[in-house]
Amino acid sequence: MVTQQSGALGGQLGSRTPLDSTFHGSDPDTVAATAICSVTPTKCQARTRLYRDGTLVAEGFPVSEISDHLTDERATIWLDLRDPDPDDLAVLADEFGLHPVAVEDALYDWERPKIDRYRTHLFLTAYGARLDGDSGELATSELSAFVLRQALITVRKDDGIDIGKVVDRWDASPDLSALGVGYLLYGLLDYIVDGHFEAVQSLDDAVEDLEDDLFADTPPAKPVQRRSFELRKSLVLLRRVVLPMREVVNTLMRRDLHIVSDDLMPYYQDVYDHVLRAAEWTDSLRDLVTTILETNLTIQGNRMNIITKKVTGWAAIIAVPTFITGFYGMNVPYPGFSAHTGWITALSVMVVAALVLYGVFRRRDWI
Repeated sequence: MVTQQSGALGGQLGSRTPLDSTFHGSDPDTVAATAICSVTPTKCQARTRLYRDGTLVAEGFPVSEISDHLTDERATIWLDLRDPDPDDLAVLADEFGLHPVAVEDALYDWERPKIDRYRTHLFLTAYGARLDGDSGELATSELSAFVLRQALITVRKDDGIDIGKVVDRWDASPDLSALGVGYLLYGLLDYIVDGHFEAVQSLDDAVEDLEDDLFADTPPAKPVQRRSFELRKSLVLLRRVVLPMREVVNTLMRRDLHIVSDDLMPYYQDVYDHVLRAAEWTDSLRDLVTTILETNLTIQGNRMNIITKKVTGWAAIIAVPTFITGFYGMNVPYPGFSAHTGWITALSVMVVAALVLYGVFRRRDWI
């Protein structure tokens, strides 16, 4: 069911994230260079593309010309903005009649993945994801999109989502570009969901390495525990990014939205299947990491029990000589008192008793 949000703050995942804390894609000044606008009323970097009857006919044209092209029913427009400010989005709101709530959501960081329906357009929020293999931390990159009947407007907070690779996907299937905005949106979502799959695969590999460390002959307890918590934290964040995408893609496939045509339906169904698999994979990995944490604690407890058992066994062996020397240390006459034979007898008893106890404890695996 499509929901319309009453404000931007209610769906926040967290606080504002600096641009340098996310992962980065290709050089923003060179990626999809032919689509970069040299003339734009926005202060941020902008890219434009014009399709007519499924054929790419123009790139990098001024943003101010978009409204003129939209008068052509055969035209489909793509506009991309990188890190716009409120004034930049105000230009779009006036040009395309965008709802102010949707514009506000596009400005705020860490909106939850969602799709909202307005009278003239849809508003979508999604996240790219990438795992840092060394630290085990998951980095995300937010993208918002306004989906109009003849135009797709993408708003990126940073260059984490490599827009050049999205463009390459569009160009790889020119026979589908005639399907309009639905195809452009499919290429975008397919790239994002594939990124989720790569992140889950990286997490799966990291979990396998963690399992190898866990069952090593001398497992490093602290590194395993720290790594487990890092991976679990990344899995929780990835789940919050991936899980809502099921509703996003499922909503887009609704017939009454007229976004996905019959020809595109199998492609969206494939993306939806990938979203389900990524979500299920994420849940299973989270359970696995929890099991690893519990297993690590169990192993440490078992190791402590073994150490305690061995220490107790050696203490019992040492207790016999201690008892004998203490007994013979009493200041009373006893057989062999003040004689060399008494010392030899006491030493022999201590050695024999220690060896007997060692043999008994060894057979019972106490030491």
